[in-house]
Amino acid sequence: MPDQTLLAPEHLQTTAPTELWLAGRQTASSTGKTFPVLDPATGDVIARVADASLEDATAALDAAVDAFPLWSASSPRRRTDVLTRIFELVRERTEDFARTMTLEMGKPLAEARGEVAYGNEYFRWAAEEAVRIPGRFGTASQGNGHMLMTRTPVGPVLAITPWNFPLAMATRKIAPALAAGCPIIVKPSSDTPLTLLLLGEVITQAFAEFDVPAGLFSVLPGRGSAAMSEHLMSDRRLRKVTFTGSTPVGRTLVRQSAEHLQRTSMELGGNAPFVVAADADIDAAVSGAMVAKMRNGGQVCVAANRFLVDTSVVEEFTTGFLAAVEGIHQGNGFDDGVTLGPVITGRQRDEIHELVEDAVAAGARLLTGGEIPEGPGNFYPPTVLTDVPADARILREEIFGPVATITTFDSLEEGVARANDTEFGLAAYGYAGGVASAQYLTENLQAGMVALNRGQLSEPAAPFGGVGQSGFGREGGTEGIEEYLDIRYIALP
Repeated sequence: MPDQTLLAPEHLQTTAPTELWLAGRQTASSTGKTFPVLDPATGDVIARVADASLEDATAALDAAVDAFPLWSASSPRRRTDVLTRIFELVRERTEDFARTMTLEMGKPLAEARGEVAYGNEYFRWAAEEAVRIPGRFGTASQGNGHMLMTRTPVGPVLAITPWNFPLAMATRKIAPALAAGCPIIVKPSSDTPLTLLLLGEVITQAFAEFDVPAGLFSVLPGRGSAAMSEHLMSDRRLRKVTFTGSTPVGRTLVRQSAEHLQRTSMELGGNAPFVVAADADIDAAVSGAMVAKMRNGGQVCVAANRFLVDTSVVEEFTTGFLAAVEGIHQGNGFDDGVTLGPVITGRQRDEIHELVEDAVAAGARLLTGGEIPEGPGNFYPPTVLTDVPADARILREEIFGPVATITTFDSLEEGVARANDTEFGLAAYGYAGGVASAQYLTENLQAGMVALNRGQLSEPAAPFGGVGQSGFGREGGTEGIEEYLDIRYIALP
């Protein structure tokens, strides 16, 4: 058996493997190197994980290429059965996944359980859709023949996933790729590799039960993400790259994809506005704001960064929101009653604090939070700023932490114009009570996703993605599976 020993106290250990999943088997890195995984709540080393090499990456791609013809030729029903079995196995091990996520990422255990349920739904959704991949048949427009349009899997896929949702950000890439008939290599964040290694164990079990080619799925943890992606993308056999992360890294990957014209889908940065109209239900807006801002400690690409509130209701909104924020219980995600854990790293915490300090120096008013607490762990308190100057960095950059900024507007047109004053276009939120104001928000907020009178918008059956510097391509829904399919036109008599 491979070594699964973790260094955390016994009551905080998980059953996650610590070696690579390479074509259905666990193995050490070809170099023998490992790297530490830290508990963000304590700073302790909780595991040492195999550090995948470029040689390992080539081996994973070789296995994917070999497995591709068999899987792409398999029946849609067979793919459905396999994906359904993965869903069942993940559900059976919900507690293992949740504890692993809380340990390596820091989110409260209740939120981690919620992520397992949400992330696992992508397997169920993809299983249900695998048998519904469409085609089209028709008469040629000139009446001189017929047209047949089919969809075929693009080929081997590289998925690069982030640390903030270690399971869900991966399953919404893995599930549609497998449903479409593609093998996939996953490169998880080096901050949170254990969750994906545990998923590798589950998927390998499901593959074995159905005698599926093991080379369909590999997990390659490691610290050399840039070198590994460049290495794999330099190989013309890789046909698709899907990435969730920062906009600068996304731009680099898109440039690299040009050499072999690989398909790409990029889910990149965000700077979501949250617009509260004068006729909004303020109690509902406060509740939605707490979800949109504080879920996952604000470490969400669709987190509301900029709260723009009509001047006539800003006092009521701010009072309610501040009271809700001050009711947050921050601490170790394993402790009872904790609703906010640490941020992922000390560096991330310091970057958040720098944005807050810059805003205060520019004239913003600090209502609560804003100070790094003493003691171990990467904790940053829930923070609220008002009167933030328009040129403050915090209004332009993605915060990725539990910090909210509140500014005002005098007309809904002004509020929406300011909401749209960003290079990003991933998500936007709007609260309104009247039909006219609600319609104005949904029609004029410029984002790939708009939530009206609700603080959460992610849904496995809906397309997730942005416009502008937030990227392109979609995850979830039928559109998410189409990202892994090519269209083939066949001319018939």
